[in-house]
Amino acid sequence: MDLSLYICPVYQALYNESLMVLNNQFNKPECFGTADWSVDPPVLKFSFPINESAISACDNNFKIINQVGTGEFADFSNVQFVNISGIITSIDPSAGMITYRPQILYKFSCLYPMQYLLNNTQLGVSGVSLAIRDNNGSFVSTLSMQLYKDDNYQDVLSIPQSGLNLKTKIYVAVKATNLTDRFNVLLDRCYATTSPYPMLKTYYDLFVGCNRDAQTKVDLNGASQNAHFSFEAFRFVEHKNLTVSTFYLHCVTRLCEVSTCSTLMPDCGSSQKRRKREAEDVLANATVTSPAIVVGKQSPGESQTYAATYSLPSESNYSSPVVAVIVCIVLLAVLLVAMAIYFVLYIRRKKTITQ
Repeated sequence: MDLSLYICPVYQALYNESLMVLNNQFNKPECFGTADWSVDPPVLKFSFPINESAISACDNNFKIINQVGTGEFADFSNVQFVNISGIITSIDPSAGMITYRPQILYKFSCLYPMQYLLNNTQLGVSGVSLAIRDNNGSFVSTLSMQLYKDDNYQDVLSIPQSGLNLKTKIYVAVKATNLTDRFNVLLDRCYATTSPYPMLKTYYDLFVGCNRDAQTKVDLNGASQNAHFSFEAFRFVEHKNLTVSTFYLHCVTRLCEVSTCSTLMPDCGSSQKRRKREAEDVLANATVTSPAIVVGKQSPGESQTYAATYSLPSESNYSSPVVAVIVCIVLLAVLLVAMAIYFVLYIRRKKTITQ
């Protein structure tokens, strides 16, 4: 977390960067700011990692608060937020009983949804690290997403450069490793975007709670340290003029306590298609992203059908234009033979009539 304030008022009050400190912790070097003269106007920047030990080192206030979910968190009736607050004060170097320097005091308060703090959207990485704390201390769990081509989730899916065929079944597994038996993996939402960035306005939901795509099937969720679902390969309409359509899967993933996971699952049997869920008992969440998924224009049966029509083997190396030329040559040859036979018969008939 970076916290910046304008440095010019500090100098005008006869102070400098060495005399401004977080929460009066002047005996700790990490609680002082650093002047950044490369920006205009110049600023005094304070930096500290967003974890409980680093924040408490400079005596900042660190609180977890609950609020009603709104916006992209509207599916939850109670969402956890982190509130970090504190003060930046000046240190008066005057040793006497009086001073001519005014006291400088800045108060700050920052509010972040837990998802933003724990989210990791680095490109080219399908793993996300979550720092979780339980009663026995702290540990790190790694979430990862893997694509498979079989319903046993054994054979890893290999995507050719030409792309997968349309409607190819894709099996997706989200797995947590280095996790105690106290927690399970719970997928809140999985969706696709044409960019590896999960925060986009344009997306296609595979499932959100009880709402799901007709071709999407959730096999395992909230009952294990693995979550499984499947869907059929599709193309984004915006790629209609491209040879292949490339997109990425993103799954908003939570770790839930085994005893409470069932209560956090959506109640799809009720009159409401999607009900609001309590998020108090969900310890942490992150968005895990898949590698690029490339889909071509052919459906699974197109290549075999085309080959059978022209009596060609399914693994023929001929391209469509070559096949078309061959067919035209054969038809032309048949036509020439027919015309030759016709002329021969016509000449014989004419000689017969003449005699």
